[in-house]
Amino acid sequence: MPERFRLRSRTSARTALILLAVLLVTLPFLTEATLGRSWIRVLDFALLYIILALGLNIVVGYAGLLDLGYVAFYALGAYLYAWLASPHFGLHLPFWAVLPLGAALAGVFGVLLGTPTLRLRGDYLAIVTLGFGEIIRIFMNNLNAPVNITNGPQGINLIDPVNVAGLSFGKTQQVLGLTFSSAHFYYYLFLAFTLATVFIAYRLQDSRIGRAWVAIREDEVAAAAMGINTRNVKLLAFAMGAVFGGLAGGLFAAFQGFISPESFNLWESILILCMIVLGGMGHIPGVILGALLLTVLPEALRYLGDWQRLVLGEVLLEPTDLRMLLFGAALVLMMIYRPEGLIPSRQRKREFHAEDGVVEQEQSSLYDTRG
Repeated sequence: MPERFRLRSRTSARTALILLAVLLVTLPFLTEATLGRSWIRVLDFALLYIILALGLNIVVGYAGLLDLGYVAFYALGAYLYAWLASPHFGLHLPFWAVLPLGAALAGVFGVLLGTPTLRLRGDYLAIVTLGFGEIIRIFMNNLNAPVNITNGPQGINLIDPVNVAGLSFGKTQQVLGLTFSSAHFYYYLFLAFTLATVFIAYRLQDSRIGRAWVAIREDEVAAAAMGINTRNVKLLAFAMGAVFGGLAGGLFAAFQGFISPESFNLWESILILCMIVLGGMGHIPGVILGALLLTVLPEALRYLGDWQRLVLGEVLLEPTDLRMLLFGAALVLMMIYRPEGLIPSRQRKREFHAEDGVVEQEQSSLYDTRG
């Protein structure tokens, strides 16, 4: 009997996986048919934010290091792509050569940020990383004289789109009888990178390094006493998280075709952090859900003006103000009634509900991070 249930479970899992794959492949066409082509760009940005959130989750969710300057790595990857694939310096390198360079540059800066902050935790670390993020943005805003490196607040435009085997992602093209716009092409490209990021995140979570990160998060002194090299492990967390940020930055630059310092302000770092907290810190499915919700819902709330006009006959509250009001209220309510996140890991459930007796004690190890 147990074997029969096991076979049924495997069959159900395979069926669900096949259905999910079909949904992901057809999603841009279904979205275009129901909501319009503009929503495909929303899906593209949702995938970018999933990559960013999974990268920050390594630093915040696994290692417990509060980083408010994560957007700096995003900016570094974007600007390096713009420098090497635009008329700004007259270079037009292929994207497969530029993306790894952007990720590597962000990883180096991750180590540079982590080295002087190894002894800092909590609020102090948050302040230092916030300052780092603002320094990078201010540099990008002012490095246009005496040598024009970033073009200042005007930003860099005419960035080369991704080109694969002569197929430009910047144009609408016919492939196998189907019409693919630029947003369609980038959706599938971002989806491939997102799936690779999810795979790597799972492998890191289940690895010895991932468990070392969680041990440091729970008790750094105890982790050091057990022989974990806390210095190197924390630096690795900063570097790995930064690599994902730099990768997403390069993809963003190719997708937008234009970047400026205003695209990498403090609000972006806070938004990515909110995605992790909302979904479930340290839990990959929760982080993905949080990124999707905080990308899609604000866009959906833009239609509040039309809803007011339809129901009330006039617009009483401006959609922009009401959208941010509802957005903030939802986050506040979430933190009050479900502070562990929408899809928390078992460990975070225990941490938040052990005193109330909501979650039963499990036999798994304290450092088991599996959801």
